[in-house]
Amino acid sequence: MKYFLFPAFILLSGCQSTSLSPTSASNNNLDPQNIASTVEINQALLADENVDVTHPIADVNFSLKDKPLQSSNDVWQRIRGQLSFDIPENNRLVMQRNWYVKHPNYLNRVAKRAEPFLYYIVEELEKNNVPVELALLPIVESAFDPFAYSHGRASGMWQFVPATGKRFGMKQNWWYDGRRDVVASTQGAIKYMKYLHKFFDGDWLLALAAYNSGEGRVQRAVRKNKKLGKNTDFWSLDLPKETRAYVPKLLALADIIKRPKHFNLSIYEIANEEVITQVDIKSQLDLAKAASLANLSLAELQRLNPGYNRWSTDPDGPHRLVLPKHKVANFEQGLAKLNKADHLAWQRYKIKNGDNLGYIANKFHTNIDLIRQVNNIQGNQIHAGKHLLIPVAAKSLDSYILSQQQRIAKKQAKPQQGFKIMHTVVSGDNLWDLSQHYKVSSRNIAKWNGFAPRDTLKLGQKLVIWQKTTASSKTAKLGSGIEQAIMRNITYKVRRGDSFARIADKFNVRISDIERWNSLSRNKYLQPGQRLKLSVDVTNNI
Repeated sequence: MKYFLFPAFILLSGCQSTSLSPTSASNNNLDPQNIASTVEINQALLADENVDVTHPIADVNFSLKDKPLQSSNDVWQRIRGQLSFDIPENNRLVMQRNWYVKHPNYLNRVAKRAEPFLYYIVEELEKNNVPVELALLPIVESAFDPFAYSHGRASGMWQFVPATGKRFGMKQNWWYDGRRDVVASTQGAIKYMKYLHKFFDGDWLLALAAYNSGEGRVQRAVRKNKKLGKNTDFWSLDLPKETRAYVPKLLALADIIKRPKHFNLSIYEIANEEVITQVDIKSQLDLAKAASLANLSLAELQRLNPGYNRWSTDPDGPHRLVLPKHKVANFEQGLAKLNKADHLAWQRYKIKNGDNLGYIANKFHTNIDLIRQVNNIQGNQIHAGKHLLIPVAAKSLDSYILSQQQRIAKKQAKPQQGFKIMHTVVSGDNLWDLSQHYKVSSRNIAKWNGFAPRDTLKLGQKLVIWQKTTASSKTAKLGSGIEQAIMRNITYKVRRGDSFARIADKFNVRISDIERWNSLSRNKYLQPGQRLKLSVDVTNNI
């Protein structure tokens, strides 16, 4: 979890798993404080090493060149030549490195995701005179997926939550989210890391730890060690479990990149050449039209421009697109021939009795401000019988398959265990009340609908809720649309801050069951280190 420290308060600014990555639990003989439960390990293996980071779309493969690249070396060699961090051979680092070495397909999959962006990131790190090791941070944060989001509200390749994203220059609104924009988020991450480096008097490992768990928490750990007369380097600090694994992950990756032959690995090559270019489009442009001008599929264009939430770029900017370098010339020629009025599709709409701007904006999948701007409307007053000019998507909305709306629709359409219920958010609804009403965890409601548990519900929002089936219906034959439950008995080690409610919510069980399985009462406090027996439905938890 990343925090940004302001006077008198701390704002959450990035991601933190409440569970361990598989690399944190790959060796049960090392550092028992880092051992995760069986369910957590399985979750992690299915979620690209970070349990709380979700990858909502499949990878999009496309050509970044029209002829073989001329570079005689790849960008990994460039990185290799500049690595400067010390790599200690301790258990915490070896444990992380072992996992990566045992999963070469994972490293290659991540490298392919990084291919369009890694050269640009290395260039920016060098310009800012910060360690090139930071180019590996998106692997630890998001597996190099700009569409990744976490249940802690972090989003994008560098995993910023809204507040810190805005603090470091990432604009966020209905049209656009700079946390997913590779250019904006990379610039913001560099600014944040330079700030943390200065905050910790030039110690990059402490800066990295703070990027994960917050400078306030790391600073308190440093002060505690000083008071006890202990060392204050990263390895000596009492930090959260995830942070204790987080920095070793980055160092383990650096060690693998530095000497891949030693580990019998061949890293997917990425040319040390510019393959993407930013193009100034000067005004709002429909993404479908942009894709056509660039001779790209709409999915390819959106994969390079993940910051745009809707069917077009933000009317108020940024007015830029990232394109494959070899596509830019033809795109710019085509854009120059396109009349400004043709940058968007338009529809003339006659206002009816009972209409309001909100209803009309929702009907045409646009927002109120843009309707006001196009039609020179002040305030909210409109008159039946008058006409409005409405900018609309050039193609059907389901064509924009990587837009926020379509990503959520795909998430909601994914079959789950139980019976599907559609709930429309009304005034007064909140996630906790809905979870109690439908007897499901709030975390699962968020997961089924592609948002974070702390996100605010919106009036009229459609939610998919899957209610658990009865015991008899769980054993229904395949083809009924109901998955059979798979129960596993596990032992869970209580952590600081855990409560009966928190554990019940995490594993989607009832507090009364935890009491029964362990002959305990919820009226008594749980103690860190205490072990609980749980019976978990892994079809629901993984």
